[in-house]
Amino acid sequence: MIFSKTGNTTLITQERATIIELVANIEKKHDQIKGDNIIVNLFSVKEINEAGINDFLSLSKKHKVDKKSFVIVTDKITYDIAPEELSIVPTINEAHDIIEMEEIERDLDF
Repeated sequence: MIFSKTGNTTLITQERATIIELVANIEKKHDQIKGDNIIVNLFSVKEINEAGINDFLSLSKKHKVDKKSFVIVTDKITYDIAPEELSIVPTINEAHDIIEMEEIERDLDF
């Protein structure tokens, strides 16, 4: 798992861990990254199913309570299959766009 921070956004790239291990590792590091917007890059994961994506649900909810974005990047599952509480996009650029839009919404109190 690689953490790369730019500004107030942390990009987490998954290398070899399973989704369950990745979620557990992110939860361990949550105190260090809770003030950042989070992008989780799952490009290296060969198979992702709805149950695997749902493992991120509690992390995403916890992060959004703190008024920060939590975006998953994968082209293996679409946003219409996953719960609507999760932000799922196919590219890192789109993840940054989602974060920017959510920050504007928070600034405007939507």
